[in-house]
Amino acid sequence: MSAVPALFEPYTLRSVTVPNRVWMAPMCQFCAEPAGPAAGMPTDWHFAHYASRATGGAGLILLEATAVTPEGRISPFDLGLWDDAQIDGLRRIASFLAAQGTVPGIQIGHGGRKASTQQPWVGRGPVAPESGLAWQPAGPSPVPFAEGYPVPAELTVAEIHELTARFADTARRALAAGFQVVEVHGAHGYLLGEFLSPHSNRRTDAYGGSFENRVRFALEVVDAVRAVWPEELPLFFRISATDWLEEQGWTADETVRLAALLHAHGVDLLDVSTGGNGGPADIPVGPGYQVPFAARVKAETGMPVATVGLITESAQAEKILANGEADAVLLGRELLRDASWPRRAARELGAEIPAPAPYSWAI
Repeated sequence: MSAVPALFEPYTLRSVTVPNRVWMAPMCQFCAEPAGPAAGMPTDWHFAHYASRATGGAGLILLEATAVTPEGRISPFDLGLWDDAQIDGLRRIASFLAAQGTVPGIQIGHGGRKASTQQPWVGRGPVAPESGLAWQPAGPSPVPFAEGYPVPAELTVAEIHELTARFADTARRALAAGFQVVEVHGAHGYLLGEFLSPHSNRRTDAYGGSFENRVRFALEVVDAVRAVWPEELPLFFRISATDWLEEQGWTADETVRLAALLHAHGVDLLDVSTGGNGGPADIPVGPGYQVPFAARVKAETGMPVATVGLITESAQAEKILANGEADAVLLGRELLRDASWPRRAARELGAEIPAPAPYSWAI
C-alpha cells in the first residue's frame, strides 16, 4: 500500500487529534446582526457556511474573528462572544462540526483601531457616524489606520488590563460552546498586532518602545487565556510575520523571537500570515508567498506552525508539508470557492477520507 499523503495524516496537539492537515482559516463573514439583543450572534448563514466546510472534509475549522467586547468588532456585523447569551448559537455550530469529525476552533480578538468599519461589499473604510452603528475605535496610540479613518482613543493601562480579562472571559465562553481550539488573533493590524508594531505603537510606557514592551500585551493575553483554557486543549496564536514595511514595522526577526516566547507561555501552534497594518506596504503576492515565514519559525524555534496564503492546489499543499515547511495548511479563499476542496485533494493525491453517509454515493 502507498503511504498516506502528508496532507491527510492526522495531527495531534495536546489531547486533540485533527484528522487531516487541511484546515479552514478564519474569515469574517460580516453577517451577524449589528444591534439589539441579537447583536454578535450567528445566523443561519454562519451555520450553513461552516457546516458545508465540515461536510467537505476540513480537518479543523477556525471560526472567524469573534469579538471579546462590542467595541472590539471589526464591523458592527461581526460575531461576538462577550456575553453568555451568545454561547448557544455558537454551540450549535461547534456541535455540528464535531459530529462530522471536524475539530471546531474559534478565533477571538479585538479590532483595535480598525474596528467600526463597513462590510467590505458596502465599501472600505469606517462606518458612517449617521448610520447609528459607529463607535470610536481604540488602540495603543492615537494614530489612525489610514487616511479617512478616525483617530483611535489611546488605551490606558487600566483599559489594557480590562481587555486582557475580556479575552479570558471569551475563552471561557468558547469552551462552554464546545470549541476544542481557541486562537488569539494577533495579526493583520488588529489590536494585539497594533501593539506589536512600532508603526502603530508609539507609546512610551511599559507597553511601547522596546520589543519586550511591545509584546507585553500579547503575552499577558496569552497567559490569561491559557489560565482558563484547559491544559488538555490546544491554544493557537495568529500573527502577521511582517508588516511589509521598510521602516518602523514589525519584522520577521521579531516574529521568530516572539514565537519562542509564545511557545514558552503555552501556545501550541503559530498561525503565520503577514501584512494588514497599513502603511505603504509592497507585498510580493504570489502562490505560497507566506510559506517561508512559517518555515523559518518552525526551523528556528521548533514550534508547530500552520501556513496560509494563495495555497490553491493539492500538490502545492502536499509539497509544503512533505518538505517540513509547515505542520498544516490553512485555506481561505480557496475554501470559499470550493467547500469540498479537501475531498477533491484526497482524490487527486490518492487518499481516502470519511464522508457523511448521505454523500457516500459521491465517493
